[in-house]
Amino acid sequence: MTKQEPALDHPGIIAEIHRRGMTLTELAKRNDYNPNVFRQVKSRTLFKVQKIIADFIDRKPEELWPSRYPKGKPRILDTAKYPPMASQNADAPADKRAAA
Repeated sequence: MTKQEPALDHPGIIAEIHRRGMTLTELAKRNDYNPNVFRQVKSRTLFKVQKIIADFIDRKPEELWPSRYPKGKPRILDTAKYPPMASQNADAPADKRAAA
């Protein structure tokens, strides 16, 4: 499994925000968030905050934090190819008894 590299590291994200004339604190206030929540984005997965930051610097959150957005396929089985199986406990005595 290869590790995906982010488009920008955390200092790069902060630098890009500053280059556009904004700070994390001001960005948080403009979006009605506590500034401490925006500061936690480095170490915590905060999808709404990540989206706000990514939109501000014209990037996708998946580009900035690729480890938080895995690219895997969903593990849902195709029911046409793999039909549901009958319960193995269907013939058990406890299943044949009426529920109280």
